[in-house]
Amino acid sequence: MLDMLKSVFSNLSKKPVTRMYPYEERKPFDINRGHLENNIDECIFCGMCQRVCPSNCIKVDRKASVWEYNPFECVLCGVCVEKCPKKCLKLDVHYRSCTDKKYNIHLEKHDDSEKAGA
Repeated sequence: MLDMLKSVFSNLSKKPVTRMYPYEERKPFDINRGHLENNIDECIFCGMCQRVCPSNCIKVDRKASVWEYNPFECVLCGVCVEKCPKKCLKLDVHYRSCTDKKYNIHLEKHDDSEKAGA
């Protein structure tokens, strides 16, 4: 009983060991794998990321220049990042924000003439 009281008083005199999350965020580790990002301007739509993805969460349509990714099926293994020939894929260290709805990330590459309105 006295050992327990010693522990209680010891813990009351120290500051908390946990962070007050919404107000105090932890800096992500360097090796943290938060979410997948694609620089669509550098992508050549070769489909290598789709072929090597173990969870089949990436879909590439070369003819339409569309890259689609389901972040809720991704296991963040990083194989697609390693195999990308143009190195346009990367794993960002920050996690994606919380949500109550599932969604897909749909990226399209447009020609420069289409961007100019021609």
